[in-house]
Amino acid sequence: MKPIINLLPRIVAIGILFVAPTLAEKIPTTRTVTKLRELIVSHTDDKGILQLYRMKEDGSGSQQITNSKRGCQMPSCSPDGKKLLYVERIGHALSLCIADIDGKNARVLIDKGVNLIPSWVPDSLHIVWMKTQPGRDPSQKSQIYLMNTETRESRRLFTDLEQLKFSNSMPVVSPKGDQVAFVSDRSGHMRIWISSLDGSNAKLISTPKVDLHEVIKAPIEQKVPAWSPDGKWIAHWEGVEMIHMSKFTGVPNPQRDQLISKTFHVWMVSSDGKNRRKVGRGDDPSWSPDGFVTRAFPDPKKGGPKIMIESKSGAKELPIVPSRRSWGRFTWLPSPD
Repeated sequence: MKPIINLLPRIVAIGILFVAPTLAEKIPTTRTVTKLRELIVSHTDDKGILQLYRMKEDGSGSQQITNSKRGCQMPSCSPDGKKLLYVERIGHALSLCIADIDGKNARVLIDKGVNLIPSWVPDSLHIVWMKTQPGRDPSQKSQIYLMNTETRESRRLFTDLEQLKFSNSMPVVSPKGDQVAFVSDRSGHMRIWISSLDGSNAKLISTPKVDLHEVIKAPIEQKVPAWSPDGKWIAHWEGVEMIHMSKFTGVPNPQRDQLISKTFHVWMVSSDGKNRRKVGRGDDPSWSPDGFVTRAFPDPKKGGPKIMIESKSGAKELPIVPSRRSWGRFTWLPSPD
């Protein structure tokens, strides 16, 4: 996991810092959970290699569905629940792969370059992802691509030439399929934007109170957007990027590192940008199928991430990553109707 962490500080760096968890904010929902839902989780096996596991939300019934030599991460389940998209390290590339939901019939879609954060378009046929260059912060040198998973035909998602002047990364398409939320530096710092699928009508939707942390003297950035299932909200990470910490600068400064870790929060903003509120400390937000935000926190006692989710009865842990294991994100399987 560590080589991946070094390459992708904001994308999969959960587990480096120990931040005490706080309660997640409950998002209103009319759905009643009557049985345990399923997820596909990327975490390390006994050999320290990231594999994909299918399990219940309480961690029970875990079944390994990949047997990668160098690691699988960033799983994404198709909206129809039939296909699984993920990133696998093959040779010198971080490749895009697709398989049946049980991990069988796996094939490589893209076998060259650095391909990250894949996700599905609502039609369960097309996907979007970010293609980037190696570096401390991959989101600074990225563009967004679209692919038909059956024909493997792909192109840049944005056809609006004005949008290609900037770095664009971490795409997620809205549940209706008419908009995309993404990260871009077009305003000077990494911020959450939404636009039409071709990149037109782009607008900044989540504006932080300050652009620069007064004490740390580093920019406040935003990354990892995630649409709510009803398309009304976007959750995202906000804080000072990890590239300003000792691990990446090479200059030991534990006090500064602690200050940086305290800036890590999950926020949510309405899709029209009019309402913005802090959810709490944490990173790597996602949404459960019934509309609750999940957040991840490093847990020093278990030696890995603690993933929290709010429920109708209050906040609870999703024990989906075993103790002393690293992880590479997870994806919910769609709830059966």
